[in-house]
Amino acid sequence: MDEMDLMKKLSDVPSPSPEAYDRARTALQTAMVEPVNTVVRPKRWFSWPRASVAAVGAAAVAAAVVMGTTGGSVPAGPSTAAPPPVVESPLVKLASEVKAAAALPGDSSLVIGTKTAPDNTPYVYYTVYTDKGQVFKGDSAKTLAASVAKNDDQAHPYDARVMAAARQAANGDLEKARIAMITASNNALGVGLSPAEADKAWADAQAEVAEMFRKLGKKVPDPKPRPTGEELENLIDNHLWSNTTYALFVGAANAEVRTGVLKLLSTIKAVTVAETDVDGQRALTITTSPEILGGDGAAVLTINADNGLPIRDEVFPAKNSPQPSKYAVVKYKSSRVTLADVAAGKI
Repeated sequence: MDEMDLMKKLSDVPSPSPEAYDRARTALQTAMVEPVNTVVRPKRWFSWPRASVAAVGAAAVAAAVVMGTTGGSVPAGPSTAAPPPVVESPLVKLASEVKAAAALPGDSSLVIGTKTAPDNTPYVYYTVYTDKGQVFKGDSAKTLAASVAKNDDQAHPYDARVMAAARQAANGDLEKARIAMITASNNALGVGLSPAEADKAWADAQAEVAEMFRKLGKKVPDPKPRPTGEELENLIDNHLWSNTTYALFVGAANAEVRTGVLKLLSTIKAVTVAETDVDGQRALTITTSPEILGGDGAAVLTINADNGLPIRDEVFPAKNSPQPSKYAVVKYKSSRVTLADVAAGKI
């Protein structure tokens, strides 16, 4: 059995955008093969060409490998000092504004992504996420319309889970939504389980990957202990960032999904938010620290400051990194549409 045949048999997988595939595959290699003190690297996030079926399978296994939760600290005792003023996160503020805004017509989210091919020509891909949870894709308005006409729904359980987590963040318990987003593929780190159950979950995940290596005729990696401490925190942030931004890049024009995404991004401590201007429109940049991406690069997500829609997603190489990444960018346009118009090519 070759790699393609094996990956075709993995049914419970995400349907990644072109940049999402290598992000997930690198997570697999990092967590299960590379040294424990290495975390996910961003250098392959924007690979070329588009994700294959094998890539989709790798994404499923990768996402199942590393999950967890973060903890907070509690003051040791009462303090007589006045509490510091509460400063609302700009992402939380924007999320509230998005949720309160009037609903736009339509039954689907259309997201158009553009990146640069190796010959410097633009490569455009279209994704439609319907309010019913369907996902249709194409590389032009015409092929997208054909996908809808054939009812070629490419949604996977992963899509449903990340969207459900985003909606839960918008409308319910943010901490539960955060855990749901981190564990959107599996709970290999045993979130909420007893120590014995958590150990078993980790061992089962490694056994699954070992079996994959055996079927591919490759050397099975040595077992790794479950990550702890700072390494764990970085991996948690990495997967929360990856799964949350995936939901945004598919369902951005769904206000409920977008609201939840903004609130979830606000919970990642290792990001900074700043104001900027993009072509005359107010915007916010959400920047990861290099540590949650392996240390060799930082991701910068730029969104519209008035409606939260994504504008671009960039990777910037880290200075003096021993394994430098390359600058890469995907630009996004999002709109609310009806599936009937998409089928008719009216987008």
